Amino acid sequence: MRAASRTTGRREPEGVQAGDTRDPWSTEDSKRGETIGFTNIELISDRPLEDWLEDFVRLKAEYPDQILIASIMEQYDKQRWQELVRRIAETGVDAFECNFSCPHGHPECNMGAAMGQNPDMVEEVTGWAVEAAGDIPVWAKMTPNVGDIRLPARAAVRAGAKGIAAINTILSCTGVDLETLRPIPTVEGHSTYGGYSYAAVKPIALRMVSELARDDGVGEISGIGGVAKASDAIEHLLLGASTVQACTGPMLQGHEMVEGLIAGLEEFLEKKEFGSVKEMVGASLPYFTSHGDLAKKQAEAKKSRQAERSSSDLQWGSDLTKTTADLTTN
Repeated sequence: MRAASRTTGRREPEGVQAGDTRDPWSTEDSKRGETIGFTNIELISDRPLEDWLEDFVRLKAEYPDQILIASIMEQYDKQRWQELVRRIAETGVDAFECNFSCPHGHPECNMGAAMGQNPDMVEEVTGWAVEAAGDIPVWAKMTPNVGDIRLPARAAVRAGAKGIAAINTILSCTGVDLETLRPIPTVEGHSTYGGYSYAAVKPIALRMVSELARDDGVGEISGIGGVAKASDAIEHLLLGASTVQACTGPMLQGHEMVEGLIAGLEEFLEKKEFGSVKEMVGASLPYFTSHGDLAKKQAEAKKSRQAERSSSDLQWGSDLTKTTADLTTN
């Protein structure tokens, strides 16, 4: 059972390609119909685990040199988590991503975001997965529906997670149909809070990714949220993500969107003379500071400019014509 809803608004100006690193959003185009946000209330997949296991085996056979990551979610039960991990590990996957972040899907069973909002639970369950995974690395996917995303992330790392993926979708209510008075989107005339994604959530995703990257207790980060074009992925990398994920973008634009991401990234690396993606990871982080320090820097800059003006006044006087005449008169 699933439903989805789009939020429309600004769109890319004509001539801007998928790989273009320029910011295409234009306030003058705010009434046009391009999708900027996407809400889904898709519930737990009705595909049996056996089908997924077959897919994993087939993918590794067809693409042996590519990385295959299994994103998994279970109830708060050690036996269920470890059985899931062990069965998937037998297929040859390269890593696990523990989903502590899905905003829907039986929260009453402490699944997804309900689990991810509890750092103690995140630490315990990550430990279960790490134990069952053996040598296969485990990552933890974080929910943005928390006050401080660093707390559950640190908990996952303490339990052995090799990295953090962030962010999942943001819990939301898209709106209300003013004719039927039903919340949007609906399933059989009713709704629930859904996960909001795509371009509109990028500012929140970038803030949380950069917070994690600036935290000594968190390791590698996979940035997720608002990747609709190459510049979005580049921003995630500059703010500390070492890899970038996208789902809504390829779903709405088609998988050819990935070609645009690659082309735009390569163009940016050449333009800024980075030797590799690794060199650019976190390059924008040093420019963050505190509110107090910003006020201090502003006051110091203002004082410096005033001193420069005062020095200029002393040199030339308030009346440049008179000062010039005095300098040239015997």
